[in-house]
Amino acid sequence: MAGGGFDDKSRGARAHLYEYKITSYFVCSCIVAAIGGSLFGYDLGISGGVTSMDDFLKIFFPEVYKRKQEHLKETDYCKYDNQILTLFTSSLYFAALLSAFGASHITRKKGRKASILCGAVSFFVGAVLNAAAKNIAMLIIGRCLLGFGIGFSNQAVPLYLSEMAPAKIRGAVNQLFQLSTCLGVLIANFVNYGTAKIHPWGWRLSLGIATIPAMFMFIGGLFLPETPNSLVEQGKLEQARQVLEKVRGTTRVDAEFADLVDASNAARAIKHPFRNLLSRKNRPQLVIGALAIPAFQQLSGMNSILFYSPVIFQSLGFGSGAALYSSAITGGALVVAALISMTFVDKFGRRAFFLEAGVEMICVMVAVAITLALKFGQGVILPKGIGIFLVIIICIFVLAYGRSWGPLGWLVPSEIFPLETRSAGQSMVVCVNMIFTSLIAQCFLVSLCHLKYGVFLLFAGFIIIMTCFIYFLLPETKQVPIEEIYLLWEKHWFWKRYCSSEENGIELKNGDKV
Repeated sequence: MAGGGFDDKSRGARAHLYEYKITSYFVCSCIVAAIGGSLFGYDLGISGGVTSMDDFLKIFFPEVYKRKQEHLKETDYCKYDNQILTLFTSSLYFAALLSAFGASHITRKKGRKASILCGAVSFFVGAVLNAAAKNIAMLIIGRCLLGFGIGFSNQAVPLYLSEMAPAKIRGAVNQLFQLSTCLGVLIANFVNYGTAKIHPWGWRLSLGIATIPAMFMFIGGLFLPETPNSLVEQGKLEQARQVLEKVRGTTRVDAEFADLVDASNAARAIKHPFRNLLSRKNRPQLVIGALAIPAFQQLSGMNSILFYSPVIFQSLGFGSGAALYSSAITGGALVVAALISMTFVDKFGRRAFFLEAGVEMICVMVAVAITLALKFGQGVILPKGIGIFLVIIICIFVLAYGRSWGPLGWLVPSEIFPLETRSAGQSMVVCVNMIFTSLIAQCFLVSLCHLKYGVFLLFAGFIIIMTCFIYFLLPETKQVPIEEIYLLWEKHWFWKRYCSSEENGIELKNGDKV
């Protein structure tokens, strides 16, 4: 299965007629929109660091602080096992999954830009509440508002980037979202490293700095153009044509605009997009994009490492400062991986990254489990060499995830839904992603306590399943125009039984068939 250009052997395949230039208008629009990823990333990076700070634990979780002090220099799987503490992290993701459905309505009726602005406002207010928190209730309410902001931005930003991007570079452009997320994680780790030394209010500074990306996102969002796809969907055809010409840098956009109008005409006939998503012809998008990929992205175990990397490293016997520094190293690895993926995903394709990285991730999880089984959890200080080894292999895991399931877990769903179910589909993506994110966040520390090293073998088993899923069921989508993705399903060995055969499908220039 390969990607590539198309021969126009079927009605509706007009990709070879698309023209574009990279314009400053297009670049600036995508960079501003991608800031939405930094909201998600900053929170991923900041949460684990704050929950490992003594000043924070003393105020809100004194029992955890006491237990931590009793085992300060010991390895202990259960040192941070506290359901209220994990609720501080996971409450955001429960809120995000609820907000995704409201975001779908706004994204479809008012446009992608409106959802981006709503997300920025909600995230800003939540960050202010968290920084000023006096009790658990303020913390949880603030986290929920942060979750609403992430639900809106994660629903709208990947769609915005995929719809603005030319087909040939859609993978790289969409991954600006992941790059922004990774930079948010990295910056958060360094912020935690610095604020951990500021007593007793450093944790407030860590949480309050989240207002900065929210402000950038809101101010920049005011000047964003709406996507041509969304404008056509709203019936603003003249404005849509103008924006399309501006972002493509040419007036020769007849073929692409015709595809947008055709897709919009089909979309207008759909009164209930969520119900339509359940129809037989949309079975591939439902199973792959709305359910499997967002769930698998979390079952890889990566977000557990991001949430709790400072806590994990402290549990492994690292000191507080060393734990935060080790987390910053993993954050740096995530940024490097995102840049690798951006550079090569439109050359080698989505499947190659999924499959190659999956093998690496399986090996790393097994290695972590074996190491911990032999050397950890006996109430003794972890040998320095073993600690360094764990940091290195965790970085290898981060590099693998960061060029595969991290960015592609958002890219592939955002490009496979037809326009009539795109906003509903992306809401399902966010919802399922946040359900599993919150469950993993809520259950990881208690699982670490009770399953011990076995939790990493469990993640290895999940990665084996999801790698096989990609190998058998996901066709290559690189360089296929977003409004022609449906043609892939009609030629796929499994999905063609669910999809209409009215069109003949596509044949790739190199002779491969999907």
